[in-house]
Amino acid sequence: MKKIQKFTPYMVAAVMLLSLSGCAGMSTQDKNTAIGAGVGAVGGAILTGGSTIGTVGGAAVGGVIGHEVSKDK
Repeated sequence: MKKIQKFTPYMVAAVMLLSLSGCAGMSTQDKNTAIGAGVGAVGGAILTGGSTIGTVGGAAVGGVIGHEVSKDK
């Protein structure tokens, strides 16, 4: 089980990088939301030792931050 938990952040990062290749038609705000969610997921996974709740929570928080950063004022 420890091997899977150590491998999870790398797997999430790989999926994030592959999914970003499909962002050509997205707006800047959409791209920032996706990047924020990916970075948050990796950060949440690392901080909680690969916990599913930590990964999902990090993705949610990162997505919201990424969305708000590029919002028109």
